[in-house]
Amino acid sequence: MKGHEKKETCCGCGACREICPQKAIEMRPDKEGFLYPKMNRDLCNHCGKCRGVCPTNHYGFEGRCTGKDKKQADKNLYLGVQAKNKAVRYSSSSGGMFSILAQYVLSRQGIVYGAGYDGAMRVIHKGVEDERQLQQLKRTKYVQSNMEGIYGKIERELKEERWVLFSGTPCQADALMRYLNRPYERLIVVDLICYGVPSPGIWSDYVKYLERAHGGKMTDFSFRDKRNRDNGHTCSCIIGGKEYAISLYQDVYCILYFKNLMLRPSCHSCRFCTVNRKSDFTIGDFWGIEGVRPKMDDGMGTSVVIAHSKKAKNIWNEIKEEFNWFQCSGEDVLQPRLIQPTGAARGRRAFMLLYKIIPLFRLAAKLPGKRYVFQRKKHNDGDV
Repeated sequence: MKGHEKKETCCGCGACREICPQKAIEMRPDKEGFLYPKMNRDLCNHCGKCRGVCPTNHYGFEGRCTGKDKKQADKNLYLGVQAKNKAVRYSSSSGGMFSILAQYVLSRQGIVYGAGYDGAMRVIHKGVEDERQLQQLKRTKYVQSNMEGIYGKIERELKEERWVLFSGTPCQADALMRYLNRPYERLIVVDLICYGVPSPGIWSDYVKYLERAHGGKMTDFSFRDKRNRDNGHTCSCIIGGKEYAISLYQDVYCILYFKNLMLRPSCHSCRFCTVNRKSDFTIGDFWGIEGVRPKMDDGMGTSVVIAHSKKAKNIWNEIKEEFNWFQCSGEDVLQPRLIQPTGAARGRRAFMLLYKIIPLFRLAAKLPGKRYVFQRKKHNDGDV
């Protein structure tokens, strides 16, 4: 693991731990709450598999597309999509593309892997096998997920010739493909347009704070609640059986996130910020839809979809009747995280140093701008 002596070079995917035949690698949290590999050199046999599976050792693309990469970008299929089923779209972060892809796989008795919460509200990758369980994986989680055990499970499912849909960050998707080291016709790899992943340690502290403040156990949290038809700019949570909501821009955790104060160091040099990916699909919010298709800008979300592979384009032809959609150009879908990574905040280092000695919310109170505590709300589905 010599290549990860600098934290900027480790994305925390955990593939090195999973592939090590000697079980010589553990993932341990650092003082910022991020997981990093720790090598037991007494067990290591220097096989090199950890280096071979590492996404940050094998960057596939270099920023903006030029030359050969430009030719590949021209082969991509660029789409804006909204699920026709209002309930599907409402329960999704954007336009419902992930949900429809998941239904495609579940209808074939397959399994869908994505980020969800465990019993302690930690964000982990998990597999689901029916529509009811699928609700756990919908909507964005602004926390880095733990991938422990997932790579091997997916490989076993594929060897049994099951359909598998995997959704994750670009580095997680790249790590999975390197771990498998061969194509599978029944594997659909979906990566996300990623802003950057926040600290699981800070998220854990945030959950504990809210549980203390409201006197109960948190059982759900939505970073992209659409009740206000504001493209998901509302947060909601359930604590002690009661539902609470607040604006995304007034929530302390989200303020810290979008101020870039708690992103993983490697996110600031991410090389996956391009329209060229090795996955089948890239999906995310269609920011800028108001300038491309104003009539589709209804506050309920639109998915941008980039189909890279022949497999992806074939699947799109099978599911496109589930959507209101349009085809567009690469220029239409471009947004900051498809061009360059999120920059590091000037005060990030100071924040993390202070975070170790000052309680999170006392520290956050010093940030400019007014914050509010979560207020109890009644859910309003509107006409969905």
